[in-house]
Amino acid sequence: MTSAPRMVDTTMSTTDVLPDEATPFGQRVRERLRNERIIWLTTVGRDGTPQPNPLWFVWSGDDTIVIYTPPDAHRLTHIAARPTVSLHFNGTPSGGDIVVIRGTAERADDLPSPDDHPEYLAKYDDDMVTVVGSVAQFAATYHVPIRIRLTGTRGF
Repeated sequence: MTSAPRMVDTTMSTTDVLPDEATPFGQRVRERLRNERIIWLTTVGRDGTPQPNPLWFVWSGDDTIVIYTPPDAHRLTHIAARPTVSLHFNGTPSGGDIVVIRGTAERADDLPSPDDHPEYLAKYDDDMVTVVGSVAQFAATYHVPIRIRLTGTRGF
C-alpha cells in the first residue's frame, strides 16, 4: 500500500519565501523555477472563480517571477482587483513533484519589454518566433509585464 505524499508548507517573509535550499524540496523548487518553461498562473475572477492560465515566465531573484501578457487579457483586471495569485508547475503523471507558490501580482510598466528582457529573450526567443512569427511581433502582442512577488511555497 502506497502512502499519500507528505505536504511541505513554507510561509516566509518576502526575503526568504522559498524552502531551505539545503533540503531536497528546496532544491527541487529552485530547479523548477530555473528550468521549467511553463508555469500556471491562477488569478480570481470577479465572481470568485479561479482562472488558471499556462504562461511563460522568468524567475528574477529569490522572490520575483516576471510574465508578459496581452493588454486585453482578463488576468490584468483580475490582478488589479485581487492581486493575490497562485502559481504551480505540472506534476508528474503519478501525482508527485508538486510545487505551489503564492504571490502578489502587479502590472510592472517599469520592466523592459519581452524582446528587451535578456533572461526572457534567452529562454523563449525561438518559441516567440514559433508562436507569432517573430520576436518583434511577440513583443508587440505580449507587451504588458507583470511582476509577481512570491509570498510562500508548498508542495508534495
